[in-house]
Amino acid sequence: MIKRILIGLMLVVSGLTAQAQQSPYNYFFLEAICQQGQGNYAAAFDLLQLAKVLNPEAPEVWFQLSGYYSDLKDDDHTRECLERAAALSPENDTYQERLAQFLITQREFDKAIEAYERLYAAHRNRDDVLQLLFRLYGVKNDYEKMIGALDRMETLEGSSEQLTLTKMQIYEQQGEKSKVLKELRALVDHHPNDLNYRVMLGNWLLQNDRPEDALKEYKKVLHEEPDNELAQMSMLDYYHAKERQDKADELLVKLLKSKKTESSTKLTLMRQVIEENPEDSVKVLQLFDEVLAQPQQNGDVAMLKAAYMSLKKMPQDEVNAVLERVLEIEPDNVRARYMLIESTWDSKDYDKVIAYCRPAQQYNPDEMLFYYFQGLAHFQKQEQDAALETFQKGVSQINQDSNPEIVSDFYAIMGDILHEKGRETESFAAYDSCLQWKPDNIGCLNNYAYYLSVKGKDLSKAEQMSYKTIKAEPESATYLDTYAWILFQQGRYEEAKIYIDQALKNDTTADNVIVEHAGDIYAMTGDLEKALEYWRHVAAKGGDSAVLQRKIQLKKYIKE
Repeated sequence: MIKRILIGLMLVVSGLTAQAQQSPYNYFFLEAICQQGQGNYAAAFDLLQLAKVLNPEAPEVWFQLSGYYSDLKDDDHTRECLERAAALSPENDTYQERLAQFLITQREFDKAIEAYERLYAAHRNRDDVLQLLFRLYGVKNDYEKMIGALDRMETLEGSSEQLTLTKMQIYEQQGEKSKVLKELRALVDHHPNDLNYRVMLGNWLLQNDRPEDALKEYKKVLHEEPDNELAQMSMLDYYHAKERQDKADELLVKLLKSKKTESSTKLTLMRQVIEENPEDSVKVLQLFDEVLAQPQQNGDVAMLKAAYMSLKKMPQDEVNAVLERVLEIEPDNVRARYMLIESTWDSKDYDKVIAYCRPAQQYNPDEMLFYYFQGLAHFQKQEQDAALETFQKGVSQINQDSNPEIVSDFYAIMGDILHEKGRETESFAAYDSCLQWKPDNIGCLNNYAYYLSVKGKDLSKAEQMSYKTIKAEPESATYLDTYAWILFQQGRYEEAKIYIDQALKNDTTADNVIVEHAGDIYAMTGDLEKALEYWRHVAAKGGDSAVLQRKIQLKKYIKE
């Protein structure tokens, strides 16, 4: 309907004079913009078409239409509209830039360059336009024009290191060595107080087979600043190039021992030494010792030494001594402390593990693993109160970014300790917290389920948790026993017999608990002979509980 009305209107206004058409044009163009603002894009498009007929010399209507054709993926009409808008209003930056951007998408780089050059001619302060021109000339590998764009940037912004380096790169691609050198010397002259530029000049000369000229530049820098790190590093390259190994070694040691040399530089140099001496660990370690005899900014060099010693499979005690040196230098070095704890844990020296963990909780209070290992160490030593206290401290550090695996284990072990101490309600709450952080914590699921079954509480919940454990580890005798016992508690004796048989089959230790459970289950399925065999086996292995003895005497299952 709207389209038919518009066609009719077009027929009406087509016979008007140009002057008379101006007022209808304004009406229809503004109405198109209103419809567009209301989201009525089809109506807006039709109104713009009518406005274009009424006034084909209006650049704004062409520009508005270009957006619609662009959405329709109609590149030919998009181009026509943008070119007409830009031609009708050459002073309009938006039209010129949109045309240039469109031409780039069409990979018509020559025309895009023309559009941006027109824009730059109208606005010589547009650094962003020069940047685009530089890149477009780069696409065409037009090095001369690239240099020209850089020259214009330099006129606009002044000389800078980045512009000079970019020019040098282009000159290098052109093979214009003399121009590269000219730019470098200009950079040095413009920044006489920045010695790094002179080092840069020396490096270029060294790389271009002019070592003696390079040496002059390095000496000038070192005359003004004897400890200049960049110049000394470049002198190392010079000595290597001239095969002056004695001088190179002398300077290397000086750099490594100097307190003014950055730690990152020392690490780089030591890595080079390691690479250059793959078989001479004595030389490498001797150099490490010389470096570490000096005051250290941080523990990085000592950490590198420890890593090197581990790579060379040196005794762990010697590696640990270096890691302890790291902690002397940098007590809050998390990585070194973790490595010490890990190696000490393997040796089961739980007292030392605790000694490493305690200070870490002051230096790195938010590192959960330090509470974890200390708590575990106390747990292994049967120091339940100390373990519980440590885990509770760790829990206080939990936040939304904490590792779910670690937090889950925290609560799981707390649950075990609390249950052992007879604090059942707190124990079950800890297990619930554990499973909130990690619903598939198998150890927690098993223990929680078993303790519920022993109490005869929430057996349905216990069964669901236990079933997850045997699905995860179907050959675990412990998990199979727990599941069988829960089924037994539910009176599902035949099902329980199936799982207790699997537990016995996978139990390599003939665990008394599993065997006694087997006797109980067989008794309730009516196989008293087999039940007595299992009970007597437990008694022969030291099981002497009064309940067990009564089972054997009375030849029936007795609930504890």
